[in-house]
Amino acid sequence: MTTLAVVILTYNEERHIVRALDSIAAIATQIFVIDSFSTDRTVEIARARGATVLQHAFVNQARQLQWALEHASVTTDWVMRLDADEVVEPALAAEIAAKLPNLPPEITGINLRRRHIFLGRWIRHGGRYPLILLRLWRRGQARVEDRWMDEHMTLTNGRAVLFDAPFTDDNLGDLTAFTAKHNAYATREAVDVLARRYGLAAAEAQHLASRQAAFKRAVKERVYNRLPFPIAALGYFLFRYICQFGFLDGREGLIYHGLQGFWSAPNCRNSTVSCATCRRRRTGARCWRACPAFRSDDQKPSAVSFAAIAPPITAMAAGVRCTPSPCRQEGGTRFAASAARSPDEPSDSAASAGCGSR
Repeated sequence: MTTLAVVILTYNEERHIVRALDSIAAIATQIFVIDSFSTDRTVEIARARGATVLQHAFVNQARQLQWALEHASVTTDWVMRLDADEVVEPALAAEIAAKLPNLPPEITGINLRRRHIFLGRWIRHGGRYPLILLRLWRRGQARVEDRWMDEHMTLTNGRAVLFDAPFTDDNLGDLTAFTAKHNAYATREAVDVLARRYGLAAAEAQHLASRQAAFKRAVKERVYNRLPFPIAALGYFLFRYICQFGFLDGREGLIYHGLQGFWSAPNCRNSTVSCATCRRRRTGARCWRACPAFRSDDQKPSAVSFAAIAPPITAMAAGVRCTPSPCRQEGGTRFAASAARSPDEPSDSAASAGCGSR
């Protein structure tokens, strides 16, 4: 008998968790809920539904999921990743149950089609359906990309096939919650962009199982991220709304594609920080690029500083004023800033807290 474990990351998801758990009850042998110390009834509900709950401090999605894969007692043949606000539709559950036991050994991953519901409407156009994502893999045959945003599962062996039936992303929050969530996404995206632009994060070899995801990332990193912000954001919106027929999604489509087009990473060059080390005010990323606290002997960004610099990069991306000061711990740097915590993020999340101590 082929067995399946499902991993769900949660933080204050009492509104969604029952629906997610019910959708996988017929196909999951094990269910692991990895919770970031929720303050609502998420943990209580998950345990009552038979899930194994593990709690771990949140840094970002990629590291939380990787922690889950390393620490959860997964004993099944296959593993599936599911977000708390997602639902495995009955047709997909039936397809998984029917096809999974008959796959040959060289198939180590399953790409699934995601459909998105926004304000009660299925967004079919604007390049949003289907989104092809690797969400099912043989245990031990995949890993998570170490990225602050847009992380994907990548196969270490074998190849993936695509199933026909979709799963659904249907967040029940209102437009305010949607906007706050995507503001946090934009900040995390800025961390990735700046870290890779200035050599503070090692480039990973990318072997995405989804060709669609690989193509979209290549366009984003080689074209979109190099354009001036106003041109990139407006151009992206017009491409989706007109060229990809986003206007056919009605009023909800106009709102959705408009917000998606303009939530892109903030222009960090416009934020100003005050550097306590060199006693000079600098603009955006220029501070940490030029400040002695982040320079190595060869006057290039220090290779060891990314773990310490990620929180202040996040803060600069969000327009928060950071004040760095030297730190004696492992050559890093300590930061302080006043930044409000997002209600949708764990309190220790760098993406929402802005700055923090190393």
